[in-house]
Amino acid sequence: MSKIMALDLGDAWIGIAVTDITGTFARPVTTVATKDINSVLAKLVSDEKIKTVIVGYPRTMKGGESDQTRKIIAQKERLAQTFPEQEFILWDERLSSQRAQALAPKKKSPEEKLKEHARAAAFILDSYTTFLRARKDQEAKEVDKL
Repeated sequence: MSKIMALDLGDAWIGIAVTDITGTFARPVTTVATKDINSVLAKLVSDEKIKTVIVGYPRTMKGGESDQTRKIIAQKERLAQTFPEQEFILWDERLSSQRAQALAPKKKSPEEKLKEHARAAAFILDSYTTFLRARKDQEAKEVDKL
């Protein structure tokens, strides 16, 4: 099984997280400047043997789209064209940034603020891997019924 990566795309910064080889645990990796994402992604995709990239999809709390949602979709499409060997999947990221901020100390250094983006990516990735495990469990139950 190959590892899965998640991206928390932003206008200035992108948080990156990766699973372990089993696809069970998500860990924050780094936060990079948006302008540097292609070179960083190329290295990580190769080094970590990534086949699937989950992209945080910023829907509104009511489930709609915003200007930011449309920016993220366009950015995801550009990345998918640049990295055609990888599958890029949009995944609901609602509240991931708030969860990441809740883990940070009250007084944040600039480095700590950057880490929040990678933590948010890890929360997005954890949500996706939880979904995959639940789907696999459901499929196993359906096979058992046969």
